[in-house]
Amino acid sequence: MPIMRKEKPAESPQAYVDALDGWRREIVDALRAAVLAAGALEERIKWGHIVCFSNGPVLLIRAEAARVLFGFWRGRRLTGIEPRLRPGGKYELATMAFVEDDTVDQSLAKALVREAVRLNAAVGDPTKAGEDR
Repeated sequence: MPIMRKEKPAESPQAYVDALDGWRREIVDALRAAVLAAGALEERIKWGHIVCFSNGPVLLIRAEAARVLFGFWRGRRLTGIEPRLRPGGKYELATMAFVEDDTVDQSLAKALVREAVRLNAAVGDPTKAGEDR
């Protein structure tokens, strides 16, 4: 039986983007531009994709073979801004998926990021026990 090897994660968010091409690169570039324009977040590679932090994890950008995910740790609280956010996973995680031919609404993406950062500031790190209120 062959041994499956995990790919080595990108060394930086820019290296993550540089490894992409085509429509996935365009979507990730657009999401990342909106995120970086929306506020002071610490951007790094965690769990193999881009994760941005402000008082704990705020959001993720993950390119997959058939989609790009834009997710928020407090995303369930953001559905009033963006109803396409779908709950799933731990904490209050919710994500929206982009596929080929989709476009990124920069003002909407920035609004989501600003509100997600505000929620982490007000409620605390979403990964800490007892913080989800």
